[in-house]
Amino acid sequence: MENPFEIINGRLERIENLLENIYSNIGTKESNIIISKIMDIEQLSNYLGLSKSHIYKLTSSHTIPHSKRGKRLYFDKEVINTWVLENKIWTQDDIEKQATDYLIKNRKHF
Repeated sequence: MENPFEIINGRLERIENLLENIYSNIGTKESNIIISKIMDIEQLSNYLGLSKSHIYKLTSSHTIPHSKRGKRLYFDKEVINTWVLENKIWTQDDIEKQATDYLIKNRKHF
């Protein structure tokens, strides 16, 4: 019969090893998260499904938000997502709801 203290000790050693691995990878995971938020023109082209030449036209006309370091272009993924979604096309239901809300708020004018 195995000693229960040896079983506990073995489990604690495994937990300790796992924690050491987690703590040693925290710095690299944080830097990977930051890097994954920044895209270059190739990644942006794949992400949006646009050609690189079209993206260059958008950057030269200052239409798309970007950063430039030397000759390289960089794009913040969150800012690009906001930029893509900023010209929303309203559905008929959205328009009707806005009209109803407007009429309810401004009832005394009618």
